[in-house]
Amino acid sequence: MLQRCNRIYLMSELQETLAWTDIPLPEELHNLHPLQQEIMASYVRNVVNRKTDGFEELYQAIGMIVKYIPHFVVIPLMVEHIKPPIAAGVCRKMGVDQATGYANDLPLEYFSEVSRHIDAVMMAELLGKMKRHHAEKFIHYELQHHLTHILDIAEHLEKRMLEVVAKHVTLPEHDDDFLKHPHHDIIEKIRALQ
Repeated sequence: MLQRCNRIYLMSELQETLAWTDIPLPEELHNLHPLQQEIMASYVRNVVNRKTDGFEELYQAIGMIVKYIPHFVVIPLMVEHIKPPIAAGVCRKMGVDQATGYANDLPLEYFSEVSRHIDAVMMAELLGKMKRHHAEKFIHYELQHHLTHILDIAEHLEKRMLEVVAKHVTLPEHDDDFLKHPHHDIIEKIRALQ
């Protein structure tokens, strides 16, 4: 029993370590011995740390530089030349207040991609500070294209923004589908607002 628990813990740690790739965990890794899984997870973390060394300072520098460049110049350059994971790193370093100004002006599809690299708590804060029209468009888009993502964010939304989610989402009437759903609690909150 203990070995099974350790295997589940290590497997979830390995999956968490590899989650940043958005690539499914290779089936072969499921078959590894727990010690091998731990070694693999450690190796992946070391590779990522080595390859991303200095990124945080780069994000900080970009965030400081763009403060002095008008939005109408930054936004097109960002969309054309900066990949969403990098833009998300810059947003994290800027903080919510500065990032909100850019979030309001970014094209919806690009902002959606960027948002998937920002944690749910920060995204909820951003949506709460964005212009209501832009936040609503984002929520509606995510409900259509990335339901799980918006449900992750919804867990941290203020009531007024959660009401926007409730207004746009259609939930099945049968509770049986959601009893074991990882978003069960937030789905129940949304249903109560409808």
